[in-house]
Amino acid sequence: MTTATARAFPNIALVKYWGKQDEDLILPVAGSLSLTLDAFPTTTTVSLDGAADADAFALNGAAASADATGRVTRFLDRVRELAGSETRASVVSTNEAPTGAGLASSASGFAALATAAASAYGLDLDRRDLSRLARRGSGSASRSLVPGLAVWHAGDDATSYAEAVTGPDMRMVIVTVDTAQKAVSSRAAMRRSALTSPFFPAWISSTEESLAAMLEACAAEDFTRVGRITESHALRMHAVIQACDPPIRYLAPASIAIFDAVAALRDMGLEAYSTADAGPNVAVIVRPEQAEDLVAALQGFGSVRLVGPGAGAEVLA
Repeated sequence: MTTATARAFPNIALVKYWGKQDEDLILPVAGSLSLTLDAFPTTTTVSLDGAADADAFALNGAAASADATGRVTRFLDRVRELAGSETRASVVSTNEAPTGAGLASSASGFAALATAAASAYGLDLDRRDLSRLARRGSGSASRSLVPGLAVWHAGDDATSYAEAVTGPDMRMVIVTVDTAQKAVSSRAAMRRSALTSPFFPAWISSTEESLAAMLEACAAEDFTRVGRITESHALRMHAVIQACDPPIRYLAPASIAIFDAVAALRDMGLEAYSTADAGPNVAVIVRPEQAEDLVAALQGFGSVRLVGPGAGAEVLA
């Protein structure tokens, strides 16, 4: 039996991905930029089984749902197509982040699955092509192939991938206010945003502008500008989502309270900036020398974890 194990870390977008121009290929309407973390990894083992007539998927020690298993099978079908194989596989995955709570568990999950499956099925893919492959499972997974700061390019199937960029040194404080799985998945909410939010067309053009500005700020290692773009872009994304019909609200009162607290801390000289993906939990970027002070200031809002830039997806065995 051929087996491969890989590990990948989640990423938190500083310029957000929200909306697809192609649902099948998972091509974004605009590019994005993220920080791959050094915490909350997913570790996945793919074992080929020539005697099996169906794929099996276990997550965190239990058999996964039919929907989750179907999603993994569809992804493995793509891998098998590339490898010229029909062999089924057993997939065993452990995810240290809460699943479906807006902490990018699908990013680390499909990045780990892509890396392990490519190795198990004998594909010789470089990081760019692994990023393209991971994208077919979850768009944000394309960025978890890359260590640290990563830009994911919009484009066609060949040109939509993530690659590393340089930027200022920073840390991130994750404040987990709710670990429950969200009621509306990101995929469903993206579709609803594109179809019903009156802000969606402007979101596309403004995201392209924000990404260009962010890349300039990263190249200049301008933490202040990176932070301002990060916080503004997160609030724009949530405004788009809340304007859907019917509305979707991911941010909880505690989430808003954290944004307010961080803004107050900035006024007092602790330079930090908030962001939130499609969920209630908040990530706050901060200069390394002020990270411990930020952790202390946010202790009362929920479970607090200080993280830094992490490694890209890699094969462990």
